[in-house]
Amino acid sequence: MTSLDGFVHVRGASEHNLRDVDVDIPRDAMVAFTGVSGSGKSSLAFGTLYAEAQRRYFESVAPYARRLLQQVGAPHVQEITGLPPAVALQQRRGAPSSRSTVGTITTLSNLLRMLFSRAGTYPKGARRLEAEDFSPNTAAGACPHCHGLGVVHDVAEDLLVPDPSLTIREGAIAAWPGAWQGANLRSVVSGLGIDIDKPWHRLRKKDRDWLLYTDEQPSVLVEPERDRVDYGYYGTFWSARKHVMHVLADSKSERMREKALRFVRSVPCPVCGGSGLRPEALAVSFAAHSIAEVNAMSLAQVADLLRPIAELANPGAAVPTAGSGETSEVAVRICADLVARIQVLLDLGLGYLSLGRSSTTLSPGEAQRLRIATQLRSGLFGVVYVLDEPSAGLHPADAEPLLDVLGRLKASGNSLFVVEHDLDVVRRADWVVDIGPGAGEEGGRVLHSGPVADLEDVAESATSAYLFGRAAGFEHTLREPHGWLHLRGVSRHNLEDVSVDVPQCVLTAVSGVSGSGKSTLVTQVLAEVVRCHLGLAPDDPDAAELEVDVHDVSGLDAFDRLVVVDQRPIGRTPRSNLATYTGMFDTVRKLFAATPLARRRRYSAGRFSFNVPEGRCETCQGEGFVAVELLFLPGTYAKCPTCHGARYDEKTLEVTYEGKSIADVLALSVDEAAKFLADVPAASRSLETLRDVGLGYLRLGQPATELSGGEAQRIKLATELQRARRGHALYLLDEPTSGLHPADIALLLRQLHRLVDVGNTVVLVEHDLDAIATADWVIDLGPGGGDAGGQVVATGTPAQVARSRDSRTAPYLAQRLA
Repeated sequence: MTSLDGFVHVRGASEHNLRDVDVDIPRDAMVAFTGVSGSGKSSLAFGTLYAEAQRRYFESVAPYARRLLQQVGAPHVQEITGLPPAVALQQRRGAPSSRSTVGTITTLSNLLRMLFSRAGTYPKGARRLEAEDFSPNTAAGACPHCHGLGVVHDVAEDLLVPDPSLTIREGAIAAWPGAWQGANLRSVVSGLGIDIDKPWHRLRKKDRDWLLYTDEQPSVLVEPERDRVDYGYYGTFWSARKHVMHVLADSKSERMREKALRFVRSVPCPVCGGSGLRPEALAVSFAAHSIAEVNAMSLAQVADLLRPIAELANPGAAVPTAGSGETSEVAVRICADLVARIQVLLDLGLGYLSLGRSSTTLSPGEAQRLRIATQLRSGLFGVVYVLDEPSAGLHPADAEPLLDVLGRLKASGNSLFVVEHDLDVVRRADWVVDIGPGAGEEGGRVLHSGPVADLEDVAESATSAYLFGRAAGFEHTLREPHGWLHLRGVSRHNLEDVSVDVPQCVLTAVSGVSGSGKSTLVTQVLAEVVRCHLGLAPDDPDAAELEVDVHDVSGLDAFDRLVVVDQRPIGRTPRSNLATYTGMFDTVRKLFAATPLARRRRYSAGRFSFNVPEGRCETCQGEGFVAVELLFLPGTYAKCPTCHGARYDEKTLEVTYEGKSIADVLALSVDEAAKFLADVPAASRSLETLRDVGLGYLRLGQPATELSGGEAQRIKLATELQRARRGHALYLLDEPTSGLHPADIALLLRQLHRLVDVGNTVVLVEHDLDAIATADWVIDLGPGGGDAGGQVVATGTPAQVARSRDSRTAPYLAQRLA
């Protein structure tokens, strides 16, 4: 075949678990890549097709320039013909920089700064500012007090004095040091004439503020205690704030710094009001708003603000305000471009986001849709867009606009290769490539490549069974709550004075459109209220910066443990892996240390860790690979020439257990290891729980950096499931079905219901209708996203919520239950 027949021809693809795959894929079409998690979909779409398209492009780039570009590496494939240039739109979490925002991702901020620079209303006598003067990320525009970050770290009275009923002698000022230093400060305060035996809240406010915040450091003569022969001394006063800031700035003790951080909270910069900008930029307005005010608006509000100017029929005809160009041709052109770009984001259901929203707070699905919108405006033609589950994190009501936008990309003359689990999206595809039948070693084959309707005849396809209704649904009897957790007057983000009742000892699904407030309610408010009740420190340091605003809470005594299972990585380096995170590797290392050869050589369990010098390969430092510098060609990684990827030295690899070295065991999949270690209870229990949540295809030594957010979340859940603990725990999960095939969702739901069966309470934020339909109770938020959401619109059993007239989830849930 030639590339002129409208197809991309792949021959001999063997990336990861692909088994010498041959497949023909049409261009100028929307092609869905389906299959259970770990079947090889992404290996074909991203690891093979996109990687090859990128490799070919880089061959046309100067060798020196190639070193500056991030490359994914050449795929393992014999031949690919008919492949156009490709653009990958993968799910990545927001950039780790707090300076990256919705505005910078979409480049809307550039246009907005230009608008204020060229067409803003300036104060009388002020010089015109350049566009960069309106950016908090430039030296010209950044507020000098907070350096453009918009926040400063400062102490707060409720942290410095957690219990106002205590006296200073009793330790009311918790931020002060203990031991002799604390006694010295108390003596100094007493010498200043302040009563250290009066409850803090009864002291004069003037005295309280001085003790906490003053920069003054008076010296006071401290008299010797009665019956002591030593002389008095002059003690120096330190306010609580000055002491904390001194420790953070100068202390070399990590323990002291950690303690000091407990009294610090991030607050909006008092100079710039949180905008990160200089006063000169904030003084310029457009349509009676500063650029900081526009950045704080939702995208829908920005479009409404600028649309009247964008639609001016005769630019320049109206007389502009003095010092303003708001009706000039420049203003009309920039506003028209801004409104057109924002409209794409509104079509994708992202109207609730603000331009100033930090990218670190975006879900992977939100970030991907922002990049899709940017590509739609780019006007590229003849490109293959490779997308990674664009429907992830989307409410069914938001999926329809997404499909319309994807349709516009295809209509512009492009091809769409979409890795997808959402069956509604798959049904809209022109072609489907189904990989399977299982995961890992049991997958990697093309079961079907053709029109969607023809997949019905492929009996071994799990996708076919769910797509055409042959799969049995998950059924259970509705449970009755054993009590309630009542939250009254909740306010956080778009939740305003909301009251919620969460049933205990049942599985509750919190539903609603994107941006309605689900994650805020569950993973922030609910988690922090229970965490505070149990006396636990926040898991996420950023969470400590947010104050919980809840008027009244009851029902907390029912919980003795809190487990938050999110999609954050289980480790940030390749040295962290599945075996080390679950604790299973400790058991495996002890097995090897107990073998006859290891005992003769006096090898401890530590010898079998690749993180310590004792037994690891010193050439690669236990990494298994080495970096290869190729001068003007891009650098690459190769297997270590000494250990050949095994990570250990020769002496360590000579020790075997049941015929396998420690490196051989790490190379096993969870399914293979479950058989190999079936007689080792500590390892077997851990492996079985991993299989129960559908992770049998992962290798024990799989680096944490190679795991998706969904895989990381299921590993955390499996780790919890293997801990046989008594008591009543509250489990909070944020979209646990994200990135899962319907077959894997069914596996996951069984495990979640198992947790409830033994007396725990499970609350999950969810969009998946199968998961919502099997819940005992549903709390639906909305009705819209952002400012249009944040209210409880329906509660009850799935059947009761499905009958609600106010819920946007209801019609989709009713269809699922029918």
